[in-house]
Amino acid sequence: MSGLADTVFSLLGAGISRARPLHGGDLSEVQLLELEDGRRAAAKTGPLALREAAMLQAIRAAGAPAPEVLGAADGVLLLQALEETRASPAGWQALGRALQHLHAAEGPRYGWPEDYAFGPVAIPNAPAGDWPAFWAARRLLAAPEALPRDLRLRVEALAARLPELLPAAPAAVLLHGDLWTGNVLFSGPDAYLIDPACYYGHGEADLAMLHLFGTPPAEFQAAYGAPEPGHEQRRLIYQLWPALVHLRLFGASYRGMAESRLDALGF
Repeated sequence: MSGLADTVFSLLGAGISRARPLHGGDLSEVQLLELEDGRRAAAKTGPLALREAAMLQAIRAAGAPAPEVLGAADGVLLLQALEETRASPAGWQALGRALQHLHAAEGPRYGWPEDYAFGPVAIPNAPAGDWPAFWAARRLLAAPEALPRDLRLRVEALAARLPELLPAAPAAVLLHGDLWTGNVLFSGPDAYLIDPACYYGHGEADLAMLHLFGTPPAEFQAAYGAPEPGHEQRRLIYQLWPALVHLRLFGASYRGMAESRLDALGF
């Protein structure tokens, strides 16, 4: 605690009077801090705290709700403390509006100024010539040697066909990058985007991730807007990447998630 206490004092000018753990992601530790001056902050520790701070600030600059960054240093991110509530119809509507705002912000190219990572799984973000090339090189085949050989061959076959299956030049919109419901903090009628892995790309990639572990209710879709024709097939392609990430992070129990997408796509 002493290292965290020193960092908090240097960033916020107050000591910690009490700390308790909050549920966080699988790859980081989050605590709720009560400070000696009466303020509260959420403290998240991890090696990419400064990069996450920049992503949260980009989300807020786009007009989408995200916790305010109170301070950041190497290994520590201090955030506005928010009261978490159960998801409600109003909250799902708020999430749809938040994604609308986020995806209205466009960048000059696909990718992000810095690489990122989910724990030991690197996320390269350097630009590529077009969107199918980016999705193939920076996502599906970012680390082919990490995949079982038979699965890698199937992914390579799909990647070779991406120019036929994905739009060449969709708008390069700001993406959350890891948008499952665990990375949405519902607070009353509001929905805040947390734990981002931002980059610029096709907005459907965020929507595909949001559908990976369940189907958002109708209130979300009504607020966000109707999907584009052909989105069902593209959703499978976009869901394949988080399936491969889960396979690498958590083991063979996620192999079926990847294989089912490849099966449905005919690869």
